[in-house]
Amino acid sequence: MAIRLGLSLPQARQYDIGRDVPDVARTAERIGYESLWVYERALFPEPATQGLYGIEGLPWPDMYRGVPEPLVTLTLAVTATERARLGTSVLVAPLHGPFQLAKSLATLDAASGGRVVAGFGTGWSLDEYAAAGVAPFEERGRVLDEVIDVCRAVWGQDPVAYEGRITRIAPAVVGPKPARPIPILVPGNSRKAMTRLVDRADGWMPIAMGAEQLTAQWRQLQDLAAEHGRTHPIETVVRVNAQYSPKAYDGADRSAFQGSVAQIVEDLAAHAVDGLDTFFFELQGQARDAQELKDVAAEVYEAVRAAGL
Repeated sequence: MAIRLGLSLPQARQYDIGRDVPDVARTAERIGYESLWVYERALFPEPATQGLYGIEGLPWPDMYRGVPEPLVTLTLAVTATERARLGTSVLVAPLHGPFQLAKSLATLDAASGGRVVAGFGTGWSLDEYAAAGVAPFEERGRVLDEVIDVCRAVWGQDPVAYEGRITRIAPAVVGPKPARPIPILVPGNSRKAMTRLVDRADGWMPIAMGAEQLTAQWRQLQDLAAEHGRTHPIETVVRVNAQYSPKAYDGADRSAFQGSVAQIVEDLAAHAVDGLDTFFFELQGQARDAQELKDVAAEVYEAVRAAGL
């Protein structure tokens, strides 16, 4: 079975959101990409109050300035496409009110005919948590659990009722309902996060940072699922933060998915172990404009298929 391929939609500052998102979405689906993805970055502290990922001294990339809201971005892709799945990788769920987020995702899924994939994460930015005002950063794990529970409730049968720490839903009819159960995926990059995934989520959204590391995490997750008695399969969607260049990168320090299209395809083949069959490419950051993004996306897709992947 061929690898399923996806592409990130343009959210960086060099793009015209209203024009380029539908254009890239439509073109990507025509090329053959089976899924389209957005991410969330609520703000860009200036001056910086915290390093990237909470690591002191690590600067935030410039592409994080002015990132459009993820669900609005996906909405722009809905009517421009017919088949592609529409996913978040990831949406920082605790920045959102659980009930309204559940309703927004349900509405988007109904509008798209059942194509939404909800990738949730806890995030790491203290400034984003302070600005959102939903819950303290220290409670992010518990809030994510509640978001998942509220989504399951809101997407389920009426009357909907829920009693949680920050959400209380009196018995009510809540619609529209999703066209089908929306899969919830989480990163799961720690033992605690993997446990949440196995017990609560439908799938796993890792970042491809090296074939050996990814394979080891996948085996650890499968072992944990067996320990917990999980019998239903874990859906996997692997994010590929590609650093494309027209010429091959010949340095000894080359990281995974850095370099030419041929090198990117070579790395993809190494990462595609059993059970990891869906990958999506983040290519937007280095492209000058939507046309270049579409051209590179087409070249990568054709090379992957030509390699028999």
